[in-house]
Amino acid sequence: MTENDNTGNAAPGQGGPGGPSGPGAPGPRGGGATPPPYVPPTPPDARGPSDGPPRGGRGQIRQQEPGQTKPRPPTLAEQRARAAAIEQQREQQLAVEAEEARRKKLRKRLLIGGGVAVGVAGVVAIWYAASSPDDVVAQCVKDDVVVEDQYCDESYARTHGGYVSGGFIYIGGSSYRYNYGAPSTPVGQKISGGTYTMPKGANISTKSGTVVQRGGFGVSGGSKSGGS
Repeated sequence: MTENDNTGNAAPGQGGPGGPSGPGAPGPRGGGATPPPYVPPTPPDARGPSDGPPRGGRGQIRQQEPGQTKPRPPTLAEQRARAAAIEQQREQQLAVEAEEARRKKLRKRLLIGGGVAVGVAGVVAIWYAASSPDDVVAQCVKDDVVVEDQYCDESYARTHGGYVSGGFIYIGGSSYRYNYGAPSTPVGQKISGGTYTMPKGANISTKSGTVVQRGGFGVSGGSKSGGS
C-alpha cells in the first residue's frame, strides 16, 4: 500500500495536517472541548427592579412587623440616662410642692393677721360709733313757729321777767321751747318734724351756736334751757 492510500483512508475526524476542520477536527494541543465565550459581570447599577435590596452589609433597612419584631433592649448608658431624668423630674415636683405649701402657709398667716387687724379695727369702730354722740340742732319755737334762739335761753328769760317751768320758758305771757332735730326752718315759719323731748347723750346746739347740751359717755346733760 502506498503513502497516498493511507492518506485517503484516514478515519473520520482524524484528518491529517492539511485536512479540513470540522466537528471531528482535533482541538488544541492537549485535547478537550472548546471553552465558552467570556461574559462580563453585570454592574450593581444595571440591576433590574426584580433584583431587590442587597442582603446584609451596612445601611440595610429592616422592616418591623407588629407583634413579631421585638424591641431592642436599652443599653446601660440609656438606662442610666433614663433613671437620671426620672430622678430630676421627681426633685422638680418635690420643689414645686414645697413652694406651693410655703405660699399657702404665708397666705394663711396673712389672712389670720388681716382678720385680727380687721377685728380690732371693727371693735374700735363700733366703740367709737357708740361713744360718739349725735349732733342735734335745736330751734326755738312759739306755737310751732320758729322764733329767735334767745327766747329759749334761761338767762335771757330771767333778765326779762320770765321763768322756766315744765320744759317751757315763759316771757311776757308767751311760752317758748326747743324743737330738736327738725329740718332747718327760717324764723317766722312753722316747723315740721323733730321732737320736743331732749335726746339723751347728744350734742345739742342752736343755729346761732349756743350749746344746749354736750353729749358723750358720762355726760348726762348740759344747759337745761328750753328742754324737758
